[in-house]
Amino acid sequence: MTEQVSQTLAQPGEQVRRQTAVYVYEAPLRLWHWVTVLCVITLCISGYFIGSPLPTMPGEASDHFLMGYIRFAHFAAGYVLAIAFVGRIYWAIVGNHHARELFLVPLHKKRWWQEAYHELRWYLFLEKVPKKYIGHNPLGQLAMFGIFVVGIIFMIVTGFALYGEGTGAGSWANNWFGWVIPMMGQSQDVHTWHHLGMWYIITFVMIHVYVAIREDIMSRQSLISTMVGGWRMFKDDKPD
Repeated sequence: MTEQVSQTLAQPGEQVRRQTAVYVYEAPLRLWHWVTVLCVITLCISGYFIGSPLPTMPGEASDHFLMGYIRFAHFAAGYVLAIAFVGRIYWAIVGNHHARELFLVPLHKKRWWQEAYHELRWYLFLEKVPKKYIGHNPLGQLAMFGIFVVGIIFMIVTGFALYGEGTGAGSWANNWFGWVIPMMGQSQDVHTWHHLGMWYIITFVMIHVYVAIREDIMSRQSLISTMVGGWRMFKDDKPD
């Protein structure tokens, strides 16, 4: 673990502020995070218009290819998201221990559940003093795995199943994911669940962004800048 400690000078009568920096998220992990952000934005916008197409446009159909471009953006972003997710699994194996927090949730540890409960109370404004964690806090770790990881896997599987239906029998997507449609009932069922999954991911993203900003402000530790530079900053305003 790489750690730096810096101390700023205070004026007479002022508090001394200590600031500790710990290197948490390596460059490949941060790259995956922001690539995923762009993919999710593209997929949600294009997916919404695929589910609720734009009104018919005037003129010759050959003069317009708007929905074609929207579908292409959706398919391309889906490919990038899936490939990036496979890369993220690989980095969980070869990266530092923080890279594995997304997939290895210690559900068997009583202390972990106690701290997750404390974090829940903190988010509900029932706790006045936050706990600080170098990586994900227990509740955040549970949400990232139980909502994001499971949700993304579901969206990748159902998305490629629908894509394989379009590319037809014999295509790689149909060969790998063609079993999903009959398992879930029929094509329309998969369309419906895939569309609901989009709103599931959107809800998670809104909560994720809110919590990150809230923690940056209230818990005296960096979250947003950590996913940019990799360093988590811990600030302490107690007088020396």
